[in-house]
Amino acid sequence: QLQVAESGGGLVQPGGSLRLSCAASGFSISDYVMSWYRQAPGKERELVATVTRFGVYTNYVDSVKGRFTISRDSAKNTVYLQMNSVKPEDTSVYYCNAMWGTSTFWGQGTPVTVSS
Repeated sequence: QLQVAESGGGLVQPGGSLRLSCAASGFSISDYVMSWYRQAPGKERELVATVTRFGVYTNYVDSVKGRFTISRDSAKNTVYLQMNSVKPEDTSVYYCNAMWGTSTFWGQGTPVTVSS
């Protein structure tokens, strides 16, 4: 079965750090474009960060540039989102997405709350 599963969300104080993980099974992350999205209550789902096949290029939404880093570990078949200097506006449910051609998979999401 092809699937991705997120973990690592939780409560973090403003200015703190958190690392999200996306574990893939049934396929190789090297064959897919891997992305992190987020969706806050009452808002549309937003693309946060993307890493291309084989990890050649990365791209970020402007609001997280310089604070978040997407990376991939092919040996563990896992994609990460390192979140530093988090802000209250980063509060959302974060979703992992794998996509190539017409094939796409979503995880169930992991909630992140930034609050003091």
